[in-house]
Amino acid sequence: MDGEAVRKLMLGLPGVEEHEGWAGQPAFKVRKKGFVYLSEDESSVMLKALREEQEAMVAEDPETYSPSWAAGRFAWLEADLAAADEEELRELLVEAWRLTAPKFLIAQLTP
Repeated sequence: MDGEAVRKLMLGLPGVEEHEGWAGQPAFKVRKKGFVYLSEDESSVMLKALREEQEAMVAEDPETYSPSWAAGRFAWLEADLAAADEEELRELLVEAWRLTAPKFLIAQLTP
């Protein structure tokens, strides 16, 4: 998966808008709440996850996934786009959106 594939997936989800992040990187938000950030060179992505998911992904594949900061029940996970399994990464990205989007937007996502 590359940066353009991430962008296409994110912008295909209900209510998602692309913004410029604090360091100039692409940031994806739903109702002004960030949930996915591409690195400036678009080689990696940082995404919102549950703490348990962050721990599991880092333990399973530390070459691809690394932990970032955590607060409350959420933790942020960094993924190397070139090394990540595309299907697994898609699931993580959509889950990051689900953790942020309101229920009425989640209901608009077709299975």
